[in-house]
Amino acid sequence: MINYSSDVSLKDFTTMKLGGRAKFMVNLKSLSQLDQIIEWVNKESINFLMIGGGSNIIWLDEGFNGLLIVNQLPGFEVENHQNDWIIKVGAGEIWDKIVAKTVLLGLSGIEALSLIPGKVGGTVMQNVGAYGQEIKDSLIDVEVFDTVAKKYQVLSRDQCLLDYRSSLFKNYQPRQYLILSLRLRLTKNNFKYHSYEALDRYFDDHKIVPLDSETIRQAVMNIRRTKLPNPAEIANCGSFFANPIVTQEQFDKLNLDIKHKAPHWTFDHKIKLSAAWLIEYSGLKDFHDRQTGFATWFKQPLIVINENGKTTKDLIKFKDLIVNQVFQKTQVRLSMEPEFLPN
Repeated sequence: MINYSSDVSLKDFTTMKLGGRAKFMVNLKSLSQLDQIIEWVNKESINFLMIGGGSNIIWLDEGFNGLLIVNQLPGFEVENHQNDWIIKVGAGEIWDKIVAKTVLLGLSGIEALSLIPGKVGGTVMQNVGAYGQEIKDSLIDVEVFDTVAKKYQVLSRDQCLLDYRSSLFKNYQPRQYLILSLRLRLTKNNFKYHSYEALDRYFDDHKIVPLDSETIRQAVMNIRRTKLPNPAEIANCGSFFANPIVTQEQFDKLNLDIKHKAPHWTFDHKIKLSAAWLIEYSGLKDFHDRQTGFATWFKQPLIVINENGKTTKDLIKFKDLIVNQVFQKTQVRLSMEPEFLPN
């Protein structure tokens, strides 16, 4: 027997602490439960959405006239293949706890993704990345339930269409697939450090050698804790804006306008700019808007925090203010990372 809660506040299901109310809510803890839930929503003709930890979503003020499914699917299985280890993890597991487990096993491949909030399923939805690693670097495949074909499937990494902050699940066929578990290939006794400026500086300043997955994890956690607010203490959704990718022509024009070279990275013949730098250059670092109740974080302007904002409508006003002012200053248009639901 599954217990469905009714008339639930959605503010408790996003780290930005905004949104209306859901008609129904249920915690998903097993695939047998999922079968029953799918049968129920089909019988009752009710819309549904599945979320993880709520760290990358923001609910609209009108709420959701359907069933909210909160993914709590567990699982941590390990296969040892000499230097290659394969782990299968439930999409409802807390991501950082999985990273911690792999590091304790001496495994490498996701240690730079330490302290990223949310659950396992969200990592592939967003193709999370930090400090030189992305989930696509380790991903083998993803187990899903296809709500259109109404069947369980396993999608390969290539089928997931992972790119910078982009995936099949987020950008191409949003909400068609319910992410249930994923498999990662990690390594042991074959550690390779891919140089990253912030980590290089940290290791030099603290004279840390030799490097392994444990030292990388500790460094990343220490850096993140000094730069980023804890969502459990200060309402936020992490990086609110993605680093924009621009053409060479746009990059050259920006450098000409600002009269020096903007911070950037090049990859796959693309140029990625620092959204944080663009926001700070536009005079919006540590910017507090009393009218809406939102602000940019004083240490990292990519982070939008909810100081005393009451509505998602006001957050959208604040977002538009940032986007418009950055565009006026730089002719570069920022896009937001969190997803507004329902969309």
